[in-house]
Amino acid sequence: MNILVIGNEVNRVEIAEKFGTQHTYNFAESLAESTSIQEAEVIFDFISATAPDTLKVYEQIPASVFLDTTLTSLSEVIAEADLKKLIFGFCGLPTFVNRDLLEVCINSEGHEGALDEVCRMLNTKYSLIKDQVGFITPRIICMIINEAYFTVEEETATREDIDLAMKLGTNYPFGPYEWAGKIGLKNVVNVLDTVHRVSGDVRYQVCPLLRTESSD
Repeated sequence: MNILVIGNEVNRVEIAEKFGTQHTYNFAESLAESTSIQEAEVIFDFISATAPDTLKVYEQIPASVFLDTTLTSLSEVIAEADLKKLIFGFCGLPTFVNRDLLEVCINSEGHEGALDEVCRMLNTKYSLIKDQVGFITPRIICMIINEAYFTVEEETATREDIDLAMKLGTNYPFGPYEWAGKIGLKNVVNVLDTVHRVSGDVRYQVCPLLRTESSD
């Protein structure tokens, strides 16, 4: 399939690693800069959910569109942009794309058949998640990272000890600090702040040390 990635270089690399060499890839840093959108069969858009006024262009193309809605809900984006086209939401944070299961959401139960068909063509398994900010895995991992920062702030353990303990004790692929570096501290804080704002749950309040380091 012809896959168009709209985002940054990290996004492009992870999508290519996820879906493999049996597909062809094009890349653009924004919808406005894309010169191959009409040829695309599938689009993974990592950035346009924050600019819904740009999304109307998708009404004019036949490609299946996956929009990174980690920090917003798919239904809100579709309503704000007044879109009629079928669009899927997905978790596009770094390290959460190239996994066995692609975390996705839909705006209507009637769209699951179309989602299943395009995922079958991409040869990927998926996990259908409720349309909510943060999806599931990012919420959990970002909370763990936050707790790791509280632990260091309280001088209970070192960063190295925490990373080692989590990898050996839980068989996680990365320790919390190692994972935070791969996701990006600003992304971690954005997930926590957004989920906290929507849910009101104090568990998502950002550790002061994490917030400080994310702004450096």
